[in-house]
Amino acid sequence: MRLTQEQIAEKNAELKQYIDAHKNADGPLMPILQKAQTLFGYLSYETMDIISKEMDVPVSEIFGIATFYAQFSLQPVGDNVVSVCTGTACYVKGAASVLDAVKQELGIGTGETTEDGQFTIRDTRCLGCCGLAPVMMINDDVYGKMTPDAVKGILAKYRS
Repeated sequence: MRLTQEQIAEKNAELKQYIDAHKNADGPLMPILQKAQTLFGYLSYETMDIISKEMDVPVSEIFGIATFYAQFSLQPVGDNVVSVCTGTACYVKGAASVLDAVKQELGIGTGETTEDGQFTIRDTRCLGCCGLAPVMMINDDVYGKMTPDAVKGILAKYRS
């Protein structure tokens, strides 16, 4: 989803208001980064710069936190995040071919987002569903015992 300049200004104002309300709490940086990610879908340099100035914290510290924790993304993420588990159980049962089918169907690679902003592909190490291997997850929906042939039909449910 691409934001207009007006929407960005509104979200920046909301973020600044959130920072003002939480900056004196214990350990405020994580919740503030989570709020920023919720508002924008990712943490851009511009967003980290706003947080830095409002919190009087170096951008390098904010960047370090954002790159350490997997919950944060520094790139725009699609409306639908497709995660294919490539942990041991899934890999042994054919996860690589499922991941290849997802890449082929969406025309992008791992870690990339489609031009229309609908999908992002992630290679995940373990989704904790080893008994359903191989597993693909789209947003919060889990698909077990995946085959490359099933990918196209499942992705079709998420296309808008």
